[in-house]
Amino acid sequence: MRRLLAFLTFFANVAARAQLPIHDPVMIKEKNTFYLFSTGMGISVFSSGDLQHWNRERPVFSQPPQWALDAVPGFKGHIWAPDISYHDGKYYLYYAVSAFGKNTSCIGVAVNGTLDAADPAFHWEDKGKVVQSVPGRDMWNAIDPNLIVDSAGVGWLAFGSFWDGIKLVRLAPGLEAVARPEEWHTIARRPRDFNEPDSSAGTAAVEAPFIFRHGGYYYLFVSYDYCCRAEKSTYKVVVGRSVDVRGPYLDRSGVSLVQGGGSLVLQGDGVRWYAAGHNAVYSADGKDYFVCHGYDVSAKGQSRLILAEVKWVDGWPVVDAGP
Repeated sequence: MRRLLAFLTFFANVAARAQLPIHDPVMIKEKNTFYLFSTGMGISVFSSGDLQHWNRERPVFSQPPQWALDAVPGFKGHIWAPDISYHDGKYYLYYAVSAFGKNTSCIGVAVNGTLDAADPAFHWEDKGKVVQSVPGRDMWNAIDPNLIVDSAGVGWLAFGSFWDGIKLVRLAPGLEAVARPEEWHTIARRPRDFNEPDSSAGTAAVEAPFIFRHGGYYYLFVSYDYCCRAEKSTYKVVVGRSVDVRGPYLDRSGVSLVQGGGSLVLQGDGVRWYAAGHNAVYSADGKDYFVCHGYDVSAKGQSRLILAEVKWVDGWPVVDAGP
């Protein structure tokens, strides 16, 4: 009951922050400015100095990358689920292009030396395709990327949606290609009826991985159930943790996320939000911030920004119920 009340209080307190229409947000800070990147034409970008008031910036891409047009038939430039991070003097922006409901999908990466569009050095350089999934060949889907650099300085890319779950692949130095020899792991999945067609994958509703390192553990957040259905959305965020970035990721009860486990972090309450999911966690100014999108009851299920502080209780993330 205490945790349920915390969820309800949280949802009430973030109402003032939830007016920004957004989907699949990630956040990072450069100097005194926070930046949000999200699904949209050319990748949507917003900036803020106070985490309350957001300004729309120019999209990352003014024209769709040619390699993406070639790889995904019917792709028109609507880019999904970006992931932003900073390493060795550069910002790395991974992103997904896909045919909806199919695993005809690719993950690309672009780099920039700054996020300040007024800086003369500002320029997104697209490095092209990193991973591709092909129907009939792959039982995984190359969308929803997330970069994690482990304690040894090795880069890994987590990604996946439905099909056979969430994958983790080791990246080469430079973080722009898969390492050779290849090293792949399954880090989360849900049971699936393999008699279902690939276009359905309805019983394997897991996606949007995000790995965050804290206190000697890697925490894998994933979203269960369904997004993108307005008031019928059922999205929620669960988590597991591991001492090894490769897993196994176990929930509070010791159940592996590969076996369908996952401890609840956030879900809709049916009063303020129908559902909430596709999260990211980012550290700034001595705080850990949780961002995701929720389906707003007061706006007929439109997708809005949710942003709150994360607290750590007994080694597990709890979304802060305060303002």
